[in-house]
Amino acid sequence: MPMQASEIEDLLRAAFPDARIVVEGNDGVHMAAMVEDASFKGMNRVQQQRAVYAALKGKMDGANGELHALALTTRAPA
Repeated sequence: MPMQASEIEDLLRAAFPDARIVVEGNDGVHMAAMVEDASFKGMNRVQQQRAVYAALKGKMDGANGELHALALTTRAPA
C-alpha cells in the first residue's frame, strides 16, 4: 500500500521532533522530503540520510517497501 505524505512526515516528526520537515509528492510512491535538524550538525550527508532512512522504519526496504523513491534533502540549521 502506498504511503501518503502525512505518514512520512509523522514518522520523521517522531524521530526529529524539532526539525523543519517538508514532504512533497502526491502519487504515494515517488516523494520528496527535506529534513533540517540540529542533530545533523557534524554529520556528513550520508550519515544524515541514513538517520532519516532509519526513521522511516523499513518503509523503503526492498521490493516490499511501501515507498519506492524518496528524493531526500538533509541539512543542519545554519
